[in-house]
Amino acid sequence: MNNIAKAIDCLNEWFGRLIAPLIAVITVVVVYDIASRFFIGRPSDWAFDVTTMLFGTHFMLLAAYGLRHHAHVEVDVLKRLLSRRGRALIDILGYLIFFTPFIVMFLTYSWKFFERSWSRSESTYGIVSIPVYPVKAVLVIAAVLILLQAIAIVIRAINELRGTPAEGDAR
Repeated sequence: MNNIAKAIDCLNEWFGRLIAPLIAVITVVVVYDIASRFFIGRPSDWAFDVTTMLFGTHFMLLAAYGLRHHAHVEVDVLKRLLSRRGRALIDILGYLIFFTPFIVMFLTYSWKFFERSWSRSESTYGIVSIPVYPVKAVLVIAAVLILLQAIAIVIRAINELRGTPAEGDAR
């Protein structure tokens, strides 16, 4: 089971490092739009939509990477007082009772959201018609990556309860 957790970590690490530089592309688009407003006196017709889509993509696809590195906010006031095994038990219960059902629901609704957008060839309403369904597909991909990372966290917590902590835990 450690190998499964390591493979999931490797996947999310690779994906996070691949997507992280997208912020540079977003910055270039924003600077271009600001420069065209300043020098030409007119913003571009596409930059706002592209920036919004790219930022949403960046945010969603880095969620699993953030979860892997424990970068999200956790309320651990009481959890901090527990032993490692107690924290592992809280992780298992929290992920299985609350987190995983929410992510499965998010995945289900995201798929329907994407599928409807794909079937209608949905695009933006501006002067430049940009397809929206690729960005909605990002929701599905992000949900799968987050669910996989939750599985890796639960595997590590189970190993902690068994007394065999997983190697390479990002904590």
